Amino acid sequence: MILSDQALAQLFHDARTHNGWLPKPVDDAVLEQLTTLTLLGPTSANSSPARFVFIKSPEAREKLRPALSAGNLDKTMAAPVTVIVGMDMAFYEHLPKLFPHADARSWFAGNDRAIADTAFRNSTLQGGYLILAARALGLDTGPMSGFDAAKIDEAFFAGTTVKTNFLVNLGYGDATKLFERSPRFSFDEAARIV
Repeated sequence: MILSDQALAQLFHDARTHNGWLPKPVDDAVLEQLTTLTLLGPTSANSSPARFVFIKSPEAREKLRPALSAGNLDKTMAAPVTVIVGMDMAFYEHLPKLFPHADARSWFAGNDRAIADTAFRNSTLQGGYLILAARALGLDTGPMSGFDAAKIDEAFFAGTTVKTNFLVNLGYGDATKLFERSPRFSFDEAARIV
């Protein structure tokens, strides 16, 4: 079944990266639903290395503040929620549960390159699912780089095997603060069929 034009518009055509936010909170139940939807997306060997920290409280915002670049500070402090999309570098320890029909743990244990590549690639993929799931639930998003990952790791993941991948601001966007949509490549500029 093809999605309706309205659904495609909500997910892609009309969706934008937001930098300004309405002062409207995001309910915790919505964040739980968002996570449930995100975790349904495919990852290699069902590895699911992404870990999500939803920053809402003033105390958590203050812990995040020193890690943000100047260009991301104000919009992140104003966002109702900022999600740290992390990657568990020990994701393979969960493969006996998540991929029980093969000894997938042995594919990664002791192979630092495979661990790093799989954690980064698949947590990034899961971050993309999070963005689309958020849009499907009526939220706006503002994914970003522009932060000190080591500071975020120290503030939120100290003593764990999780490292920061990227950040996503979430909430209800203020359309008056949108930039013009930047140009996109045409099919011929970005793709080819062989």
